Formats: sequence, structure tokens, C-alpha cells
Amino acid sequence: MRIIQGILACVGRLMISTIFLLSALGNKITNFSSVADVMASKGMPQDEILGIPAHKYLLCGAIVFLILGGLSVAAGLKARLGACMLLLFLIGATYYFHDFWNAEADQQPAEMIQFLKNLALGGTMLFIIANGAGPGSLDHRKKSKIMREGTKPGIREADKKQLGNADAEPSELLNNLKNTTPESGSRSTQLPG
Repeated sequence: MRIIQGILACVGRLMISTIFLLSALGNKITNFSSVADVMASKGMPQDEILGIPAHKYLLCGAIVFLILGGLSVAAGLKARLGACMLLLFLIGATYYFHDFWNAEADQQPAEMIQFLKNLALGGTMLFIIANGAGPGSLDHRKKSKIMREGTKPGIREADKKQLGNADAEPSELLNNLKNTTPESGSRSTQLPG
């Protein structure tokens, strides 16, 4: 059952990422100038920074977010961060480019569909942020490896030495445990034996 879950999660992440990666590679990079012109017509900032209009910087940033976020979610490597990047992209793109409430009457249905599609994708990103990439992801493999090794992230080195000292005498280990138990009032809580 776990193998099937891993395969399905992997295929699902690839399907989700496809729209973002194709948007960057198949549209925004290959049609950079025309996409930048559309951005300018939608009211994106056009102030020049180092001789380049600001909306072109924003387009470059969007491309980076789409590629890094899409690859991150697809591979399940730092998927929560990748999903955050894609969610930020979706918020901006949906508000500026699929504002059906400002569209002309004949364009409103198409823009509403695009708005709802982005809303659903945004919900998917929130789901990944909340739950992680799931089985079959690189994040899941890393977490499983840590659990198999018996270490947990966040354990202090001193605790690892104290708990994992195989060379210590049993009485020494018991004394270490007694010294780390909390005291209540004048009585100390001790382990039996």
C-alpha cells in the first residue's frame, strides 16, 4: 500500500507542477517581450532600474518562482518552500491578470474560470504547505532516514551523548538519568530501582 501511495503522490506532484513549469518555460521565457508588454498594460510598475523597466524584473522573478517552486514541488524537496513560492506567484497573477470583476462582459466568464483555476491551485499549495509533499518525496525520504537512524531533529548534542553513551557503566547511566529528573519541592522524583 505504501508503494502505491508513493507512486500516486509522485504522479500528483508532477501533475501539479506541470502547469507552473510549462508556464515559465513554454510561455514566459519564450515570449518574454510580449508577456512584459501585457504586464505593463495591466498597470505593473514601469519605473526604470538600471535602465530596465521594473515590470521586466518582476517577470524575471515570476519565472524564477515558477521554475524553482515547480521543481521543488515535483521532486518533493523543500516542497513547503516551493509551494510558498508558487502561492505568492498565484496571488499576484490572479489579482492582476484574472480580475474578472474588472473584465468586459464578454470576457468575464473566461476570466472567472481562470480565477477559479488559480484559486484551486492556491488551495493545493496551502495543502502542501500544511501537510508536506507526502510519500515518495525527497523530503519524506530524508525524514524516514532520520527516523530509522533513531535521531530526531532538534535534539541537543549533550542529550545525544548522555542518552546514547554505550560505553558508560549502567550505574553511571542511572545517575545521569537521576540527575536530569525534575525536582518538586524538597522531594526528588527518582526512577525505581
